[in-house]
Amino acid sequence: MNTSKTSTATFSTKYLVELALLVAIILLMAFTPIGYIKTAGLEITLIVIPVAVGAVTLGPTAGAILGGVFGITSFIQCFGMSAFGTILLGVNPILTFLVCVPTRILEGWLTGLIYKGLRKTALPSGVSITLANLCCPLLNTTFFMGALVTLFAGTMREQFGMTKVIPFIVMFVGVNGVVEALVCFVIGAAVSGALKKALHYS
Repeated sequence: MNTSKTSTATFSTKYLVELALLVAIILLMAFTPIGYIKTAGLEITLIVIPVAVGAVTLGPTAGAILGGVFGITSFIQCFGMSAFGTILLGVNPILTFLVCVPTRILEGWLTGLIYKGLRKTALPSGVSITLANLCCPLLNTTFFMGALVTLFAGTMREQFGMTKVIPFIVMFVGVNGVVEALVCFVIGAAVSGALKKALHYS
């Protein structure tokens, strides 16, 4: 028997199983209350955690796939499950899709690349894992808000006026960004570190 082929097959199976598990977790979180904290008109998502975990443990490609699943579920939320998303969908479905999906794909992919880059430095593995997990929610907030403001700037100004738009952006970035970053920083880093040890990923 060719041991090298067997090892490759085993690794591929392990990779696909973990990827499928993380996809299932994202779907579960997206369509149950555990995926979002909804308060004061804001929706803080915890789905960045499995995206970050997958990007760190499985690499940039897996991060992009998981980010894509996150983005698609986020877009589906706009069909009556998210008050804010429903408003965006009513204004322009195509732009809403662009705000929800490509931004999350990029977020997951870049998180994986960031971790790979950090592993090439002298930083300890634990520090690299923690920093990458911190980057994921920050990228999510940056890309989402950047796309939202860029694509819906005219609509937001016309319907709400800049006196309401600017405080909303500040509150979204300040509250959503900070909470998502803290949660992913603690939980995501712990889960990523444990999985990498358990599954013997470098």
